[in-house]
Amino acid sequence: MKEYKLERYIKVFQYLLLIIVAIFMFFPIFWVFSNSLKTLNGISEYPPQIFPKNPQWGNYIEVFKQTNVLGYMKNSLILIVGNTLGTLLSSSLVAYPLARMEFKGKGTVFGLILATMMVPTVTLIIPQFILFREFGWLDSFLPMIVPSFFAYPYNVFLFRQFFKTIPKSIDEAAMIDGCSKFQIFTKIIVPLAKPTFITVGVLSTVFWWNELFAPLIFIDSDSLKPLTIGSLQSFTLQGGQNMTAWNLQMAFAVLMIVPPMILYMFANKYLVTGMKTSGMKD
Repeated sequence: MKEYKLERYIKVFQYLLLIIVAIFMFFPIFWVFSNSLKTLNGISEYPPQIFPKNPQWGNYIEVFKQTNVLGYMKNSLILIVGNTLGTLLSSSLVAYPLARMEFKGKGTVFGLILATMMVPTVTLIIPQFILFREFGWLDSFLPMIVPSFFAYPYNVFLFRQFFKTIPKSIDEAAMIDGCSKFQIFTKIIVPLAKPTFITVGVLSTVFWWNELFAPLIFIDSDSLKPLTIGSLQSFTLQGGQNMTAWNLQMAFAVLMIVPPMILYMFANKYLVTGMKTSGMKD
């Protein structure tokens, strides 16, 4: 009886701890939403209001009036689709021979691929900028989309780990039936690896939805700017001195938060499966 009560107390404590942690994690999102419904002066009120008495729902309409939200969103979607397709295609093709084939130096090749993850991205930006300038690609989407077709090491690792969990007897049976290596990959491995494809796709989508650094370096034209840059440059009020319309900035932030949250809600099951199976030991 005492052990039963102790287990109940432990479970209650665990749930309380999870609730507290969830509140702390959710509060910044709630605070952004709250500020998005305030007037510009209401944001600087002291003491601050947790939720405004007169919510300014018109702030969201004002965002669409003052900024080219649909244009910025179109540019973000171009980056997302291009990079997601590129990384799914290239990373899975690189991971397939590393997981399913035997060749001399396979371990060394995989080790070198993982070693590139140790190189800070910021150290590559100047050589990349010079290279893309020589190609004439600056102020276009090419510097951000083309590299995705050369495989990202982390995604290669995820695909390889999942591919290794598929029994090799399936490959042997398919080869007896006359399938080539490429047919085995496209008709057997890819359908079985659906959770990992969705996981990598979601990770790529969220990354490029939030990416700020690369567009700042490679894009100058306002017509090519994604949401992240558009949100930074669209709400500066001109007056005696420049100041930001923080209420509209927060409304724009809420609009940017919602799509990744919806995407995660629908892909949550596949994300858990993809991460779990990709983390299995060799």
